[in-house]
Amino acid sequence: MKAQYPHRIRRELAVCALLCVAVSQTTATAQEYTVIDIGSLLGARNAARGLSFSGQVAGKSGSPQGTGTRAFVWTLAGGPQILGTLPGGDYSGASAVNIAGQVVGSSNTGTAIRAFLWTLQGGMQDLGTLPGDNSSKAHAINNAGQVAGSSGGPGGIRAFLWTRNGGMQELDILPDYPLSVAVDISERGDLAGYVSRSDGTHRAVRWTRAIEDLGVLPPPYDKSSKAYAINNAGHVVGYSSGPSALRAFLWTPGGGMEDLGVLPGGSNSRALYINQAGNVVGGADNTLGPRAFLWTRKDGMRDLNNLIAVSGLTLVQALSINDLGQIVAVGIMDGGGGSGDGHDDHHDLPTSVFLLIPR
Repeated sequence: MKAQYPHRIRRELAVCALLCVAVSQTTATAQEYTVIDIGSLLGARNAARGLSFSGQVAGKSGSPQGTGTRAFVWTLAGGPQILGTLPGGDYSGASAVNIAGQVVGSSNTGTAIRAFLWTLQGGMQDLGTLPGDNSSKAHAINNAGQVAGSSGGPGGIRAFLWTRNGGMQELDILPDYPLSVAVDISERGDLAGYVSRSDGTHRAVRWTRAIEDLGVLPPPYDKSSKAYAINNAGHVVGYSSGPSALRAFLWTPGGGMEDLGVLPGGSNSRALYINQAGNVVGGADNTLGPRAFLWTRKDGMRDLNNLIAVSGLTLVQALSINDLGQIVAVGIMDGGGGSGDGHDDHHDLPTSVFLLIPR
């Protein structure tokens, strides 16, 4: 079930995306990556986290205020497809896509925000909430169709695992951390995310057969931590923070939490995704502002802007990397570094989504 947009708008969106691909491939003489501009699609504020093994990209596009923003899924061959909203809604955003093209995210309904699962055959399905709650968000989906997310209500926010046969199941929490969010899920069904206190203190966790506290980095980054992604080896990435700065971490079952450092001249970094090879992407800052990074065991943390050659483009965050080494990043054209410190995806200037393909 496709979103009901006029044929002319759908045609112009597809043509625009294909033209952007052609321009990027002919004008960008990438040093290590070919850069494909997915385009602005529906508005000035664009972001994407979802990236499948086959290079499908899922995200959201629209206005900075949110109303009119729509979830999309994009492919190199077909361009963008706008996914619409749940009935009564005027906002949606996609968080992840799997190899089968199943997309998850959240949409409002006019009265609440709900997690959704979208398929080409069935359209957008409301995944519901945990008992007693009135809102939910889906953050990740694996190739088996298992969904990780969070459900909210009067009692706070609770992490969930959703499956086709079992529906939505609440995940365990740590003592003294009553709130929880599941951000990612591996192909094995292990999950990563964080639990929280009401004072805003977080703790990175992993859910396998039971919940596991991943801890924090040593001082001065030992106040709080969040996990954002997990791979099939059980390796987890995220950030650990102190009073004035935060650091990207890589956690492994045998080695615990490792500080991934910062870019030259910077003081903050946050790891957002890890692939099966252990390569990590995220956002950091340097003297020029927020920058997207790639971290590998061999080369450490590198500014992705130094690995491409596209005039006027600044990549401010890398949000996902798949097992082919393709990277989804958010960038600003002809605008310098924007503002911020690498903590989030909010910047003063219009952002576009880019797919980086290793050469």
